[in-house]
Amino acid sequence: MVVLQLILYCLLFTAMVKIGVGVNALNGLYFYPAPYQEKVYELGLTNRETVQKKKKRFMTSFFTVMLIALLLVIGLWNGVSAFLPAYLQALLFLEVMNWYDGIVIDRLWVGHSSFWNIPGVDLPYVQTWPQVLKKRCILTFIWLAGAAIVAGLIVLIF
Repeated sequence: MVVLQLILYCLLFTAMVKIGVGVNALNGLYFYPAPYQEKVYELGLTNRETVQKKKKRFMTSFFTVMLIALLLVIGLWNGVSAFLPAYLQALLFLEVMNWYDGIVIDRLWVGHSSFWNIPGVDLPYVQTWPQVLKKRCILTFIWLAGAAIVAGLIVLIF
């Protein structure tokens, strides 16, 4: 059952990114490295204020939806209400999401889809494997604390 839940959670992650970006990669410019963003600004394709507004709107809705989904899966679907099992399940979901983002989203989808290429910007925007590994390892430790927050919410709510 947990494998199905993890797949659904990762599909939700993907759907949220696609909905957030829509049909134009410029809508997700905040995902790109800083030099790439600067080039886009120089070309006048968008501006910092617009990108920051879109980033704030997306991140708020993204984290809200992903958190609510996680709480519902662990607390309601799995019926967990004690801290340790909630923590372990939350940690599993957050770590799978973390590595899914780095490997499937960043390396496969972004790395192999022309959708993410913004015309006129001839700079690399796909993270290298060392960049992915570094970022994902850092986030692995951050999610140790994040899972505790999720588990605490589950104990309070369920």
